[in-house]
Amino acid sequence: MSFTSKIKVGLFGIGLNTYWKQFDGLFKRLENYQKLISERISDYDVEVINVGIVDTPQKAIEKASVLKKSDVDIIFLYISTYALSSTVLPIVQRVKVPVVVLNLQPVKSIDYEKFNSIRDRATMTGEWLAHCQAVTAPEIAAVFNRAGIDYHLITGYLNDPEAWKEIEDWIDAAKTAQIMGNNRVGLLGHYYNGMLDVYSDLTKLSATFGSHFQLLEMDELKMLRDHVTEDQIKEKIDEFMAVFDVSSECSNEELQRAAKTSCALDALVRKNNLNSLAYYYEGTSGNEYEDIITSVIAGNSLLTAKHVPVAGEYEVKNVLAMKILDSLNAGGSFSEFYAMDFNDDVVLLGHDGPAHFSIAEGKVGLVPLQIYHGKPGKGLSIQMEVKHGPVTLLSVVQNRNGDSSFLVAEGESVPGPTLQIGNTNSRYHFPIGIKSFINKWSEVGPSHHCAIGIGHVASKIEKLSKILRIDYKQIC
Repeated sequence: MSFTSKIKVGLFGIGLNTYWKQFDGLFKRLENYQKLISERISDYDVEVINVGIVDTPQKAIEKASVLKKSDVDIIFLYISTYALSSTVLPIVQRVKVPVVVLNLQPVKSIDYEKFNSIRDRATMTGEWLAHCQAVTAPEIAAVFNRAGIDYHLITGYLNDPEAWKEIEDWIDAAKTAQIMGNNRVGLLGHYYNGMLDVYSDLTKLSATFGSHFQLLEMDELKMLRDHVTEDQIKEKIDEFMAVFDVSSECSNEELQRAAKTSCALDALVRKNNLNSLAYYYEGTSGNEYEDIITSVIAGNSLLTAKHVPVAGEYEVKNVLAMKILDSLNAGGSFSEFYAMDFNDDVVLLGHDGPAHFSIAEGKVGLVPLQIYHGKPGKGLSIQMEVKHGPVTLLSVVQNRNGDSSFLVAEGESVPGPTLQIGNTNSRYHFPIGIKSFINKWSEVGPSHHCAIGIGHVASKIEKLSKILRIDYKQIC
């Protein structure tokens, strides 16, 4: 996963200061458990701000100041033993970032035989207190609920693989939130006229994701294209040949045209420091802008695979979904429903235009099209199938108030016949069946586009929704 800088993870433990003099060695033992957690979190390529064990309200205020000054992105609160909720509330109230409560015992189960063999009851009590994390979990939850503080609770033990999978998912979600907050989205051209579901509220999207929307001009792209050199075109064609399975039907003229535009698109992204791009344009017949816009597919596909996702038809919401999947190392390819196969219980999804070829099954084809359906002109296009195996579909949905939510489905990309029409095209099976899938997906009210990524990453997207404080709906 690539992002601007390492995210900062705040970590603090909680305990009761009364215990330390009563039970010799307990504090040091719990501190060592917290150190193990800190070291393991650091392995996820983040910066951990470990402020130790907080055991009084006064210390909570002090440590809150440290975490605020460190500008942490997320907090992990480790319940080391019983602690008063008054030692917790001041920190989360002041730092105001997402909070994940780690209710993690040292071991899967107490060794009862060894425990009961201890003769001194005080020593036995100290041993129990090192394992009594669960006693504090409801107290923290009750106080957070009453204080209106969002939180998430992870219950398990220190080496619990399920618990660490959740922790990793939270960290990946926090990284993605940072990426979206630094995401500069280029908007080139205009909406596909009349495609009302695609129209977006940019102000609301900026407020929700923290992304910046840079409005671009076609004449800027033309100016950059006019300055592309023959050497740059040759180098770009060499890249086409290395990356794509270039059809022998592709004429040299079309390869040159697409390569020149691809170079200009690269320059446009660099000049405007873009992290993603949504575009659509038609122009008038014979116009130079039409010549440019009908030759963007190859270049936009290269950009998409280089972590600058590009969505056609000016689908702003969908390029955000593509960026999210890309940040989760899942790809994120532009798609829409193509057809239903009731014999095999699969739905075909695909699209013309850019594709994320790093998630392709085999090499991506570059083929000529004599007509772009529903669009002007002709030129080169992409033909590919998504890797067979688990996939996640994501749509960013805006409701009647302009508020955003996530719509997610997990399924499988499966082998079988597809439509060889010079588009991305794949077959997908969903566990609820295609009739139920199409109905449930459509009834949520997304646009007709969605982003497709490889792997099942719904758990991470759900956690991202909690960080962003938006609704989440998973239909399968």
